[in-house]
Amino acid sequence: MAHVATWKKEVVAEIVEDVRKYPVVAVVSMEGIPAPQVQSMRAGMREHAQIRMAKNKILLHAIEQASSDKSGLEGLKDAVHGQCAIVTTDLNPFKLFAKLKATMSPAPARAGQIAPYDIIVPEGPTPFGPGPIIGELQKIGLPAQIMAGKITVKKATTVAKAGEPIPEAVAALLPKLEILPMTVGMDARAIYEYGTIYGREVLDIPDDYYLNMFATAARDALALGVEIAYPAKETIVPLVTKAYREARALSLEAAIPTKDTIGALFAKADMQMLAVASASGFTNDDIALRLSSAATASVSSAGPAQAEQKAAEEKSEENAEEEVSMDLGALFG
Repeated sequence: MAHVATWKKEVVAEIVEDVRKYPVVAVVSMEGIPAPQVQSMRAGMREHAQIRMAKNKILLHAIEQASSDKSGLEGLKDAVHGQCAIVTTDLNPFKLFAKLKATMSPAPARAGQIAPYDIIVPEGPTPFGPGPIIGELQKIGLPAQIMAGKITVKKATTVAKAGEPIPEAVAALLPKLEILPMTVGMDARAIYEYGTIYGREVLDIPDDYYLNMFATAARDALALGVEIAYPAKETIVPLVTKAYREARALSLEAAIPTKDTIGALFAKADMQMLAVASASGFTNDDIALRLSSAATASVSSAGPAQAEQKAAEEKSEENAEEEVSMDLGALFG
């Protein structure tokens, strides 16, 4: 049996102890993070989590040992590759993911790294004055010339295509052009909690995603409840408003006089009288004047009552929606 160095056993034991101590365990990528930035990230996370970096074989061995106490922990093994670390914490997976994501920052590209997207040098002046660097820019395919005392790129140019290695000459010039195409930081690959492994596709959601989803569901439920006339605390006001609106419309159509419809009925009768007078050719000075201002008379008699009622109905519906939103805010805030 091969001899295992004592220090390796000690590192494994420390990681296993952390994994057993905390309910949440994550495997995070540490690819391309400079050592000073790693130390800064450690300091920023110290209050919330323990970060352990080691060779992948050690991390895998620690996960295997700790899995005897944590069912499903072995699922993290698939995430252990390249440069990575194990993070243990009592934060829930979503809060941990958000804190890890906050460590991400733009970084310069290194020669041979895969371009995450088409890297384009935009048209316009560069930070450089006239000098030999214009030859370097032209060497990587940039149409550069001197204009107004600055080296200027005449046309936006793609210097590296997405998914392809970044050439050495391009990698050397991009920082000078203030283009940082890479992103470095503690990128969570998988997070374990109580037997479940969460991938980034589940965790990488906006903070208000579920609150907005529940609010949308509540609004849709309210609309459905009103549509099918289902009485509840949230629907009763819009239901009564809707019933009043429909009853008023019916009474106007059937010419049933009430204190709410009498004004509109008189206005309707007046307009019908004017229409009959116009069609029959009957006229006098008063009718002629009335006919010339029929549209205005219609708006002044029926319009205000209808506008006032519509505003009251809209206000009632808004109040009902606000009550639902307030209830949701109290529930999830």
